Amino acid sequence: MLEHEYQEYTLHLQVEKGASPNTIAAYQRDILKLLNYLKEHKINSWQEVDKYILRQYLMEMGKQGLTKTTQARNIAALKSFFKFLYLEKYTAHNLALELESPKKEKHLPVYLTIEEVDALLAAPDVRTPAGCRDKAMLEMLYATGMRVSELINVRQEDVSFELSYVRCFGKGSKERIVPLGSYALEALEKYIYTCRHKLIQDTQTEILFLNKQGKGLTRQGFWKILKAYGKKAGIKTNLTPHVLRHSFATHLLANGADLRAIQEMLGHADIATTQIYTHLLGQQVLTEYQQAHPRAK
Repeated sequence: MLEHEYQEYTLHLQVEKGASPNTIAAYQRDILKLLNYLKEHKINSWQEVDKYILRQYLMEMGKQGLTKTTQARNIAALKSFFKFLYLEKYTAHNLALELESPKKEKHLPVYLTIEEVDALLAAPDVRTPAGCRDKAMLEMLYATGMRVSELINVRQEDVSFELSYVRCFGKGSKERIVPLGSYALEALEKYIYTCRHKLIQDTQTEILFLNKQGKGLTRQGFWKILKAYGKKAGIKTNLTPHVLRHSFATHLLANGADLRAIQEMLGHADIATTQIYTHLLGQQVLTEYQQAHPRAK
C-alpha cells in the first residue's frame, strides 16, 4: 500500500513538476527512509500516519547527526510528498503543514582568486584531445557559472559562436541563455573543430563533452578531472565545481556587475540566494580598509 503512493509521487515529480534527475533521486532517498521506518513500526497505510508518528520519525533522524542542509532537504522532500498525498486524497490531513524546516547553516561561499583561476585554466595540456576538452570545459564553467550537471548535458547545438552564448537547462528543466567570453569561445572552437572528433565513437551523440569512450561525462568523472587540475595548479582550496560557480559570481560582482544579471546567469529563482555574494564583497572591502587605513589597526 505504501509503495503505490510512493511510485505515483515519483511519476508526479518527473512528469508534472519536471524535477531534475538529481532532485528526484534525493527526494526518493528521503521518502524511502520514512517508508522503511513506517514498515518497521507496522504502519501500512498513509492514512495511519499522523503528526505524532512524523515527529517521532524526525526525532530518530535527528539522532543521526545530519547536517542542517541535509535535514532541510529531507523536510522539503517530506513537505512535497505529504502535500501530494493530501491533494490526491490519499490522506485526510495535509501533514506538510506540521513540518518546519530547520534554519540552514550559513556558510559564505568558497571562491578562488583571479590568480588561482588563471593557474587552473592554464593547467590542461591542449596538445592532447582530453586536455583540449578539459580546457574548454573549465573555460566554459568559469565563464558561465554553470552547475556541473548543466555543463555535462550541454549539446553542441546549444553553443552559438555567432551570438556568443550557451543555452543550458537548470533545475526543473528551466532554460536560460548565458553569455560566453572570447577565451571560452576560443577554447570551445578549438575543441569542437580539432579535438572532439578524436573522442567521438557514436556519431549520433549530441552531447558536447565526451569521455575517452566517446560517451558523455558523468559528474563524478568531471569532479576527478577538476581535482587533478587543481592539484597541478597548486590550489590549496578544496576544489569543487561549485567553487568555480562561486568564483564566477564573486568576480563579476567585485567588478561591478548587476546583482539581478548575476541572478539570471546563475539561474537562481530567488534574488536572496544570489545576495550571499554581497557578504563576500563586504568582507573584501573590510579587509582592504583594515590593510590600507592608517588608523584601522
